[in-house]
Amino acid sequence: MSETPDRQRAGIIGWPVSHSRSPLIHNGWIDQLGLNAHYDSCPVSPDADFRGVLEVMARAGFVGANVTIPHKENAYRAADRLHPAAEKLGAVNTLHFQDGEIIGSNTDGAGFVAALDEATQDWRDKPALILGAGGATRAILAALAEAGVKDIRLSNRTRARAEPLVDLIADSDATCRIIDWQAREDAAEHCGLLVNTTSLGMQGGAALEMSLDGLADGAVVNDIVYAPLETDLLKAARAAGLVAVDGLGMLINQAALSFETWFGVRPPVDQALRDRLVADLGEH
Repeated sequence: MSETPDRQRAGIIGWPVSHSRSPLIHNGWIDQLGLNAHYDSCPVSPDADFRGVLEVMARAGFVGANVTIPHKENAYRAADRLHPAAEKLGAVNTLHFQDGEIIGSNTDGAGFVAALDEATQDWRDKPALILGAGGATRAILAALAEAGVKDIRLSNRTRARAEPLVDLIADSDATCRIIDWQAREDAAEHCGLLVNTTSLGMQGGAALEMSLDGLADGAVVNDIVYAPLETDLLKAARAAGLVAVDGLGMLINQAALSFETWFGVRPPVDQALRDRLVADLGEH
C-alpha cells in the first residue's frame, strides 16, 4: 500500500509489544476492506511521558491506538474523556484521537461476551466461576454482570487481591462471592461457565489443576490465553463434552470493536482470520 498524505494510522502501545498479533489482525482487515491506513507496533517505555507520546501520535496522523501491558492505567489517566466501561474498570485498552481530544474506552469485556456468544447462547442463566483476579478479570466480571449473569463466583490464589473486585458490580443485579482457591472445584458445582484468567496453563508455566466434574451439562469452559491455543483445560473440556472457547475469540472481537471506533466500519470476524492467526501461532 503506497504512502499518501491522508493515510490514517493506528497501532498498539505496550512494553514489550513485538509479540502482539494485533498488527496481523488489523492490517489484514485494512487490506481486506481497501482502506488507506496502516497499523503499527508502538513500543513505549514505562518511564515515558505517556500523555506526551499520545499527543505526538495524534499529530503524526494516528486516529487511535490499542493499549496493552503495562499502560492500560496510564491510558486511563491520560484520556480527556472516558466511555462508561473504561471509567468503571479504571483501565483503557482503546484510545481514539478525535477533534483534539483523547477518548478512552475498554473493549475487553464486550469482546469476551461476543466470543462466548459465537460458541453458544446458553450461558447467561447459570452461575459462572472465574479463576484469577488480574486486569482481564475486572473486565470479564463487569461484562458478565452486565450480560445478565446473576451468580458469579470468583477464586484467586491470593484471596485479598480478589476481594476488592466485588465493588465493580455493586450497582448491578448480580452477586459475586469470593471463593478460597482450595475450594474452587466445589464452587464449580452447577456452573454453566468457567473462565480461567490466570497464567496457569500457559506455555512454559505451571499447569492449572481443576476438575470439571461439577460443571453443568453443556457448560462453557473458556481459557483466555492463546499460547498455547489448546490448553490442557480446554482439552479436558472437549473430552468431557463441554463447550471449549479459546483465547482467540476475545482477542479478535475486542479488536473488531477498536477497529470500528477508528475507521467507522465493522470488520469481518470470520474463519479466514482465525486460520491466519492459528497459522501465525504455529498451532495445528
